[in-house]
Amino acid sequence: MAARLLPAVKFLIKGGLAGAAVYVAHDQGLLGSGIEGAEALRKAQETLPPTIQEWTDYLGWELPPTPKIDFSLSAYWNKGVHRVMSALSVAPTRACEYTVEGWKYMKDLVK
Repeated sequence: MAARLLPAVKFLIKGGLAGAAVYVAHDQGLLGSGIEGAEALRKAQETLPPTIQEWTDYLGWELPPTPKIDFSLSAYWNKGVHRVMSALSVAPTRACEYTVEGWKYMKDLVK
């Protein structure tokens, strides 16, 4: 009985963690527009370093300084959207090309 219950418990824990991650990402504005994502990044950059410093002092660890990140999140988001749309627009053509190549390869194997 325990052997059957363990996979179900693992699945529920993993599903709960995934759901919590999506909830937090949505709650922080990471799943919104590029401007909302940039605001969330700015907020994280302000909040995380003092928190990390507090925990490292508490635990007695010494970490290297955090790198400065200076880029436009909305510009990179737009580049990603353009790349994905470009790939999707040529996908049918590529699929046909690869299918023709596959058939040629199979015909050569059968000969």
